[in-house]
Amino acid sequence: MPVEPDMHEFMEYVFQPTYKRLKQSIATEPENRKAWKSIKSDALILAEGGNLLLLHEPKDNGTSWNTHSVNVRKEGGLLYKAAKARDFKVARKHYEAMLKNCNACHQDFADGEHQLAP
Repeated sequence: MPVEPDMHEFMEYVFQPTYKRLKQSIATEPENRKAWKSIKSDALILAEGGNLLLLHEPKDNGTSWNTHSVNVRKEGGLLYKAAKARDFKVARKHYEAMLKNCNACHQDFADGEHQLAP
């Protein structure tokens, strides 16, 4: 059972701050362990956030919602693994794939609002 049932509130306080930190952290190749740790942390939060999204299934178009949620979990998890390996090229690829999926979901469920830029 979700603690916050309102999707806008949930996104604003769980996903938005994490995305903003990650966007800044992954803009350029990390130079040290601390920078990689930040990317790993935010990637894992977003990946696990995909699991939380599955608890917020909408009344309509649940199949599409679940597909997007699983894709966030998948790409966020692959981003996390790439960050653990300190592979910037692969990490950046999965970051962009995750955002592409987020934007597709926002297109389907938020009338195209809240598009994210890599």
